[in-house]
Amino acid sequence: MERGRLVQYLVAVALSLSTATIGTLSAWPTPVVPKIKNNETFVDITKDELATVMAMSPLGFVVGSLATRFISDSLGRRTTILASVVPIICGTIIATLARVSWLLCIMYFLWGIGTGMISTVVGIYTAEIADKDIRATLSVGTRFMFNFGNLLVISIGPFLSYYTLNYCFFILPVVYFVACVFIPESPYYYLKEGRVEHARKSLLKLKDKEIVDQELELMKGHVSKEMRNSSSAWELFTGKQYRRPLVIAFGLKLTQIMSGGMSIQQYMGLITQEIGLDVQTSTLLIIFGAFKFIVGVLSSFVVDRVGRRPLLIYSFLSTGICLAIAGLYFFLQEVIRVDHSVLKAYGIAAFMAIMLSNGLSIGYSSIIGVITAEIFPLNVKFIAMTSVNILGGCLGSAVAKSYQAINNVAGFCGVFWVFASVAFVGAIFSYMTTPETKGKSLQEIQEMLHINIVSSDEEGKLNDVEVIEMIEKCRELKESKKDYSL
Repeated sequence: MERGRLVQYLVAVALSLSTATIGTLSAWPTPVVPKIKNNETFVDITKDELATVMAMSPLGFVVGSLATRFISDSLGRRTTILASVVPIICGTIIATLARVSWLLCIMYFLWGIGTGMISTVVGIYTAEIADKDIRATLSVGTRFMFNFGNLLVISIGPFLSYYTLNYCFFILPVVYFVACVFIPESPYYYLKEGRVEHARKSLLKLKDKEIVDQELELMKGHVSKEMRNSSSAWELFTGKQYRRPLVIAFGLKLTQIMSGGMSIQQYMGLITQEIGLDVQTSTLLIIFGAFKFIVGVLSSFVVDRVGRRPLLIYSFLSTGICLAIAGLYFFLQEVIRVDHSVLKAYGIAAFMAIMLSNGLSIGYSSIIGVITAEIFPLNVKFIAMTSVNILGGCLGSAVAKSYQAINNVAGFCGVFWVFASVAFVGAIFSYMTTPETKGKSLQEIQEMLHINIVSSDEEGKLNDVEVIEMIEKCRELKESKKDYSL
């Protein structure tokens, strides 16, 4: 393996520790909600208050995304990743002390801030430092570590006391902070700040020495072209060239959040109890977490082979089918009122459908962040990513708060059928609007979307022949090095 590519994989490993951390935070309700229902904690909280707690994390996510916009632009991507540890540790301290619901709201809000910071910056950082043929693999790899964090908490949470579980949440933030201290800053950030030598040093760590100069010149040309345009939010939302990327990014985020994957995971303990299988809830949760993790591992291998677009379409479609089946089971239980002794035999099918829906949703959840980071040019990328995350946070809070309200009115069948309908809409939307970005550089993707980031007069100042020659030279050098190593 080439040295530069090895470094990129090691950087991805360090980043994956941060995504594993937010994976543990997102899975906290799965084992904790049944403990609260069974009075295994000293926290005084009602069902409606619990729904409010669940709604605080997405709101914190919005704040974290906004903070990332300023910290990352002024101090860098690496600093933003390191700074995210502060709200996470503060929230964990509160978790160990909380006895009332409003403290849990503050805790989950702080965890949401850390999650928003990491989720926003990791996708952009990975897209900027990774070679295009492994970019999606590295991005989805960090996502599958998010699912590993889920698995850890879902697997051990039922067997630990509420307070012991909360103390365990101190470990991963410290580990990822130490690991990310050693990662290099993004060369794109340095070039945007005009620090060319710093960008060169960063590239020397991330790329093979023989092609650093050519890669640097290509990046300089790319950054120069992109930064000629205004990078304000007004430009993003009024510029005609950004309309298609905005529609794609906002549409995918809307269908991702409103298909209910996170809410189902948060209440999975209660849902399994409602199904009424003769299996312990802890065992079902471990099966659920393990399946989700395995699917995450598989998705990291197939994403660059299958392509983004087919993965989006088929994962949305299959998720919708599974959610509809689960809704049918609860319709028979809650509306038709089929005798439990008769319906009990089909409970395993309902559980498998819910498990499959949440596992298969990894297909679109993991790839949506990759696509969003790819389709926007550098001059509006952070504004665009922040805007998408703000939308996701607002929708996530609304879904978390309304989950219990819908359940009170329409039961579990209403909840699952609403989520299924959104998933089917997501499949149609992906088919009609989303392009295939597999194997394309960031510049090629933007050209495909017809994002003209410089005027024709400015474009004439750039020597297109030299750019093409540099690209070919980089490819030839990489190929010659591979032949030599053989």
